[in-house]
Amino acid sequence: MSRVGKNPVPIPAGVTIELKGQHLKAKGKRGELQLTVHDDVSVAKEGEALVFKPRTESRRARMQWGTARNLASNVVRGVSEGFTINLEINGVGYRAQADAKMLKLQLGYSHDVEVPIPAGIQIKAPKPTEVEISGADRQKVGQLAANIRSLRPPEPYKGKGIKYADEKIRRKEGKKK
Repeated sequence: MSRVGKNPVPIPAGVTIELKGQHLKAKGKRGELQLTVHDDVSVAKEGEALVFKPRTESRRARMQWGTARNLASNVVRGVSEGFTINLEINGVGYRAQADAKMLKLQLGYSHDVEVPIPAGIQIKAPKPTEVEISGADRQKVGQLAANIRSLRPPEPYKGKGIKYADEKIRRKEGKKK
């Protein structure tokens, strides 16, 4: 039994769900997202919740059961609340500046690094050392945050680089005399 899959996905007020076979379409205040549920899993709308069940008792169907439920939960939460990831920039002279289409980063290279902002995602830089990425699609928000972090990952000696706001960097001791 999937502990995750047997929990129904509650549909909050203001979110409309359309089910056509294995296609799930959700509309809310943050936008519209689609999901195609795996063929081994059946999805049904019961009241104000989505219920998932495996079609067979095969191992693959049971694996897809919890996955499909979580993906649908992310779609519903994305169109109602959205997802946000905060990044921190540490280092002398390291800073970020965001406008409508580009995120400009100064990361100690000989040139500024420019990251284009994809459609459906908003990036804010409330301070020069903080970046806030938000959007409805959890996968896109997380992938963009990982791509920005990979431009200058934090190093263990001085802690310089880009890190997630809730990430702890294990520091190492430097050289001894």
